Amino acid sequence: MGDVGGNLTVINSAALDETVANLIIPPRLREGPYPANDVRGRLRGFVEPRTHAQCRKVLDSHILVLRATSGAGASTAAFALLAERYGADGITGLDSDLSRWRPTEARGYLLQGLSPVAAASLGEVVLTGLAALLRRAGAHLIVTVRAETALPGDTVPWQVVHRPPSSAEVATKRLNTLVEAGELTPEQGAGALGHLASADFAGHLHAHPLPGDGVEVAKGLCDLVLSGKSAASVLDGLQTGSLTAAREVLKESSRRADSLSLMAAISLLSEQDRTVLEEFSAILRPRIEERGGPVLVTTGPPERIDTHGPAVEGPQARGDLLGPSFQERLDAVGAHQLPIRFGAAQRYPVQPVVFSGRHRSDALLRCLWLDYEGMASLLWKTLDEAPHHPGVELAAGQAIGKVLAHATGPDTLRQLHLFAASDTRWRRRLVAYALGEMVQYPALTGAVREQLRQWSRAASIPLRCTVAETCAGSYGLARPVVALKLLDAALDEPDKGLDGRLRTAVSFALSTLLAEDTNHTLVLDRLREWQGANPGTQRHALAVHFIESMSLTSFPPPGAPGARRVRLADLLADHPQRALDLVVAALDDPATHEATATGLSLIESDPALRDRTAFPRFLASLSGTARNNRGVLRFVLRRHRVRAASSAEGFAS
Repeated sequence: MGDVGGNLTVINSAALDETVANLIIPPRLREGPYPANDVRGRLRGFVEPRTHAQCRKVLDSHILVLRATSGAGASTAAFALLAERYGADGITGLDSDLSRWRPTEARGYLLQGLSPVAAASLGEVVLTGLAALLRRAGAHLIVTVRAETALPGDTVPWQVVHRPPSSAEVATKRLNTLVEAGELTPEQGAGALGHLASADFAGHLHAHPLPGDGVEVAKGLCDLVLSGKSAASVLDGLQTGSLTAAREVLKESSRRADSLSLMAAISLLSEQDRTVLEEFSAILRPRIEERGGPVLVTTGPPERIDTHGPAVEGPQARGDLLGPSFQERLDAVGAHQLPIRFGAAQRYPVQPVVFSGRHRSDALLRCLWLDYEGMASLLWKTLDEAPHHPGVELAAGQAIGKVLAHATGPDTLRQLHLFAASDTRWRRRLVAYALGEMVQYPALTGAVREQLRQWSRAASIPLRCTVAETCAGSYGLARPVVALKLLDAALDEPDKGLDGRLRTAVSFALSTLLAEDTNHTLVLDRLREWQGANPGTQRHALAVHFIESMSLTSFPPPGAPGARRVRLADLLADHPQRALDLVVAALDDPATHEATATGLSLIESDPALRDRTAFPRFLASLSGTARNNRGVLRFVLRRHRVRAASSAEGFAS
């Protein structure tokens, strides 16, 4: 039961039209400890910014307020500063409210993206008090703030304006790191560095000076030396991912419904199979055509089409009965097919389709969704009507989440409601992925939390399932305390039985939280609370489900989605005291007594499990509670009778 490393793909036995895989995306922002592997990954190829020495000096006061423009790498610099003092496993993320926060351990604390409201209240008195508490705890705090956020003037002694390294420095360090790690040979590394020094790449980096631009160039050059791509194609791919380039290509295709529908499909469902994209594009195309009056029908290949000429109608429009091939359509919009592969969740070959340029999907979808009236509604309608294929919920959910992170106004989250309230699980999963992506942006954290709070108290079962599905992912892993409160609220229906959909969703969320060691005590303590709820309530029903599944097979049970399967033996071995509390309560509860007794008997009868769980010691502790717990006494007496009968039979034989 170790830490999560990388993405988790969860396979279950559900039907293909529902879902066969659930990918759990590790969060970029957390309210809690950051896994060491996560921190080391962020610092791979790190280049010290020019203000790093000044930051170290200010941080000696135990607080550093680091101001930076978006994309300048301030968070990475903060991780590096804290890792110097506490190691990769010694950093804890905070939410945006420092007024009630108190340091509890000698660790590095990081608050990313202070909100304007919180920034306004962060004065000298608050920082001085926090610094004293941090000093007493042996801890340090770094707060990153966007450059445009106003701060009180008396906070200047704690502030440093972040000056990032150049994108060229970052690209060079990243390529050298790849060589040191053996991911590139010395010859390949030298070739990549040679291209980096060329006039074309130097000019691109000069025009794109942020650290992230350097990382993208290093990735492009890595592809160049590994796959044999041309330098021109790599540069083109880097440049076509901008919003300016996206607006230009959309303007050029503004009278081509076939191109617009295909671009929208690839942007929304990137890396899906070509047949999925063709199907989505075919459904979307007539909706787009309805916006512009007469349909433009062509009789030649895409590169010969005059997109600014008049629409072709009448007999001439019926000359080409085939139209352009799919490959020609891909060429026309700057996309290509990747090699055929077999997905982990599919039983058939898949040929993904992507745009040639990095981030082009993000830029095109953002422009289509936010800049053109009615396009967002058309995409939602097409998603709703198109047949479901495995993986669509992840691709579309993440893409929509990235777009909505840049949206404004009250409808930003409201437009998710239709899918969130759906009876179909893949639509709820799509919303969960979208919210998990949106909450990675500090400015939206409060809005997402409030929306989930409202849905968790709604009468609608699907809405509460969506809350649980959202907690079963990056949102739950980033905010385990908040996630458990939301799950508790979602089960607050005392007069109704536990709906099977809600039970599955909450179970999935709990198993996702249990995937990280740091969350075990939080989850087990919450389950112990649910054990004590009144019989007939949803909380008690969920606790019964947990105990029965864990005792007889695993929790979640086989066939249900789960990031980690937990057995009773796991709890006895890893959390003996909390396991004792759960077992005592389970034996005292008529609803779980038999399942728990059976689970304990299975452990005792298996030599390996008996040894792993130190079962004799656990049994002694359990027997010590028998006097005050009738269920425990019943179990102990029955066990004694069974063993006595077995001994008598052996003696008689």
